[in-house]
Amino acid sequence: MPAVFFVVAGNMAADSASQYDVIIIGAGAAGLMCAATAGYRGRRVLVLDHANKPGKKILMSGGGRCNFTNLNSTPANFLSDNPHYCISALKRYTPQDFLELVDRHGIEHEEKAPGQLFCKDSAKDILNMLLTECEWAGAEVRMKTAVDRIAETDNGYRLRVGSGDLTCESLVIATGGLSIPTMGATAFGYRVAEQFGLKVLPTRAGLVPFTLQPELKEQLAPLSGISCPVDVQCHDQHFREPMLVTHRGLSGPAMLQISSFWEPGDSLAINLLPACNIRDDLLGLRKTRPQSTLANYLTQHLPKRFAQAFNELQGWTGPLQGYKNSDIEQVADTLGQWSIKPAGTEGYRTAEVTLGGVDTRQLSSKTMAVLERPNLYFIGEVVDVTGHLGGHNFQWAWASGVAAGNSA
Repeated sequence: MPAVFFVVAGNMAADSASQYDVIIIGAGAAGLMCAATAGYRGRRVLVLDHANKPGKKILMSGGGRCNFTNLNSTPANFLSDNPHYCISALKRYTPQDFLELVDRHGIEHEEKAPGQLFCKDSAKDILNMLLTECEWAGAEVRMKTAVDRIAETDNGYRLRVGSGDLTCESLVIATGGLSIPTMGATAFGYRVAEQFGLKVLPTRAGLVPFTLQPELKEQLAPLSGISCPVDVQCHDQHFREPMLVTHRGLSGPAMLQISSFWEPGDSLAINLLPACNIRDDLLGLRKTRPQSTLANYLTQHLPKRFAQAFNELQGWTGPLQGYKNSDIEQVADTLGQWSIKPAGTEGYRTAEVTLGGVDTRQLSSKTMAVLERPNLYFIGEVVDVTGHLGGHNFQWAWASGVAAGNSA
C-alpha cells in the first residue's frame, strides 16, 4: 500500500533487505518491553527510533524518578471509547509482575503516595533495566533511524530506512502520542494506522495544566507556587488531590486528573475545603466567636496567602455576626463549589499523555494485533487507552508491550 512518511532522516542506514522476525518502531516504555518479551521467545527483534536516545519520556517522568507503576491499577483507572478493551492485557500482566522484574534488577523504590511506586534514585534505573532486558533477550535497539516508508509484502512488511530496506514478519507500532513534542513526539503512528485503513479517534492533550481567563489569571498570579488540597469535579468525575497555582493557571495532580475529562467550554467545580463541613463550621463559629471573620476561618484551613487573596476576591468583609443564614449558605456554596471556566489547557507542550488514538475496536485485546492483519500491532500511548495520573500509563505500556511481545 503506497504511503510515504517523511520524518527527521536517520544517520544510520540499514543493510539492504535485512530480515527480522519482529520490527518495533518506538524505543519507549511499550516498545522496549515488547522487544524484550519477543526476544525471550527466540524471535529476532529490531527496535527502531528516530530519536538520539531511547526512553526519553521515561527519564523525565515522575520528576526524574519515574512513577513506574501503581499497585492499585485496575481497568477503572483508564479512559477509552472502548472501555473493556484494556481489561485482558492488564489482568495478564499486573503491577506485581512488573514490580518483580524491578526487584530482580535490584532497583530500590518507594511508595510516595498510596500505590504509586517511584525509583528511589533515578528514572535511569528503569530505562537501564529495560535496555538490559533487551540485550539479554538478543533484541537490537537502533537509534537515530527514521522510517521513511512502510509497505506490506506477501510475508510481512518492508521498511525503507535511510538508504536500505528492512523486512519483517511482524511489525509493532509503539511510537506514542503527541504529548511533549520536544521529546520527539509525532503523529507517525496515527499515519501508519490510517495507511492500513484503521480508524484513528480524535486526539487531545490529557493530564495537562489549565490556563485561565485573563482577569482570574491576573488575580491569582501573585499566588503562583501555592498548593492546597481540593476536590475538583467535572462531568460527574471528581478527584481529591492537591491543586497548584501557576503563573499560567492551575496545575497539580487534581487539575491534571480532571483535565482528561474536561472539554472546552466546561466549568470546573472546586471544593477548596474538602475536609470541612463548611456550613456547620461557619454557623458554629458565628455562635461561639461572633467577632471572627471569614478570613480568620480560611487561614485556618488554607495557605495564608491563598486564603487572604480568595477572601479579597469574594469581597467578604466584617465579622460573622453580620452574616445572615442565607449569607452563610452562599459562602459555603462558594467555597465548596468554586466555579471557574478555564480558558483552555497548555496543550501537548506540557501534556503527560494523549487522549484518543487508534480505535481499539480494530485490535485484538489479547495480542494488540490488528484483527484484519494479525502481524501488525499497535501498543502503548498510540492506541485509545489513557490512564489516570499516578503510574497507570506506564502499567499500560508494560501490559500492552508484553501482550504484543508474546504474539509478534
